[in-house]
Amino acid sequence: MTTSNNQTLAQLQTVDPRVLHFTPLGLGGAMQPEDAADYHQRLLASLVLSDDVAQTTRQKFEQLCAGYRQGLLCYELFTLVADAARLTMEHALRDRFAAHYDGTITVQDKNGDEHQIVYTTYSDFYDQYKKEVRGTKIGMGSSGAWIGFSGMLEDLLRWARREGLLRGQRNRHIERAKRDLRNLTAHGTYHLLDPFEAYRTLSDLTELINHLWGQPTLGGRLHPAPITRDVVAIRWNNTTGSVRVGHAAQLAHEREDNEEYVYILVRAVFYPSELEDPHLMEYDARHATTQFPSQYLWGPGTRAEAVAWFEREAPEPDTCDYLDQILVIRVHDGRIHLPMYPAIAASLPTEEQHGTWHAVRADGPYEVFAHTRAVAAAEQGHALGGECAQCPVHTIASGDLTQVLQAAQTAGVDITAMQVPDVRTVFADVVAPRSAAIPS
Repeated sequence: MTTSNNQTLAQLQTVDPRVLHFTPLGLGGAMQPEDAADYHQRLLASLVLSDDVAQTTRQKFEQLCAGYRQGLLCYELFTLVADAARLTMEHALRDRFAAHYDGTITVQDKNGDEHQIVYTTYSDFYDQYKKEVRGTKIGMGSSGAWIGFSGMLEDLLRWARREGLLRGQRNRHIERAKRDLRNLTAHGTYHLLDPFEAYRTLSDLTELINHLWGQPTLGGRLHPAPITRDVVAIRWNNTTGSVRVGHAAQLAHEREDNEEYVYILVRAVFYPSELEDPHLMEYDARHATTQFPSQYLWGPGTRAEAVAWFEREAPEPDTCDYLDQILVIRVHDGRIHLPMYPAIAASLPTEEQHGTWHAVRADGPYEVFAHTRAVAAAEQGHALGGECAQCPVHTIASGDLTQVLQAAQTAGVDITAMQVPDVRTVFADVVAPRSAAIPS
């Protein structure tokens, strides 16, 4: 659509017709201008910054929201908003850096000499750090280790992770992509983005900013708050292979089924039409096979026994954080075994402890298995230790089971041995075998 640079006030106040086709159901027929305005206003209303966010970051964000609103009248503004949001990520990191050290930071120069910098803003810090002190390193993380620091976006992201202000192994790769997009935006060519892309960029920025200031997002895509687990009944028929999942609280009210099912009760993420674990039907009490952490409670047994236990014990829902889980995984005798939670691995009998174990930080078990398989097969680019550039995982230790459990404990995991029965659904037997041969 070509527009003239000379427009009347009435033309400037007219809704851009291209915007009207972006509806709550996706692309479709044009909405009425009033409905389109209401829809995009409601989208923006869902993006709320934490009260603790620095004022200058908040002001930048409000500018972006103002530009998004005006996109209803000028479609090109959505692209400008998305591009500016990518640049604002660095602004937010700078503000958080300045707030973190509260006006005073000790740095090192290239000779290893230490200098104290007193500053008022990040720009003030940066000028002193580069021009006066000629600094090269700052102390990062709980250990205060001296790490090279350029002051640019890549090092700000690394600093935020070292300080625990950014989390999630998938996010680590997404942050790298966002860094590249930021650089492309700063030095790129003409492009045109739609309102949904602009909103997604703003939404991601909102989550990142809030998480930098210690506020995860309820239902967030990148930086979610802990999710609620309910008490769930999983049942299966070993003869027919049928597997069903439902809320344990409903068992007593269900009609008797003629099929003979085996029942177990677990805490798991199961909220149909809202959020549910896609791998619950392949539940394995001894191994991590669900997307979100699941906790064994009772079973196996009959329906009557499950109802009796549930009514007697009255287990309550809880919450769990699934970012940066630490799982352990075994490689032995040419085979890779499914990941386990450290507390369950700590209860293994001696004959099941043999082999090389790895303690791996990841957002889910499938990334752990895929990465370990790639490493065992000597695939290029997969790191044996530390952060992997190819997979969203971080291997924190390798060795025997005792060594990796100690590393998990040091990382904050409770490794108190937890005995669970050797039980898994019939579906897990089919789709999630407990070990696989190392590819040749």
